[in-house]
Amino acid sequence: MGEVQRLPTRTAPSAVQRQWLSRGLSQPGGKLPLFDEFGQAIHPQTIRSCVERGWAEPWFANPLKPDWLVCKLTQAGRAVVS
Repeated sequence: MGEVQRLPTRTAPSAVQRQWLSRGLSQPGGKLPLFDEFGQAIHPQTIRSCVERGWAEPWFANPLKPDWLVCKLTQAGRAVVS
């Protein structure tokens, strides 16, 4: 995967970012969902902005869906939602 540009960490995620990040707290390895509780895809900008701020990090490439960004929580991500 390519390098991810890091932005300065905001003190707090937006409500949408917080909701997405919080869902990783109960998942093995902090895996973050690709879809919300209604089956709708998480907006790519939400994922990218969390990665850029260091709250999430790419976990692995999905060979069947290369456009999907599978991520997991970072320690910083856990800290902002705990």
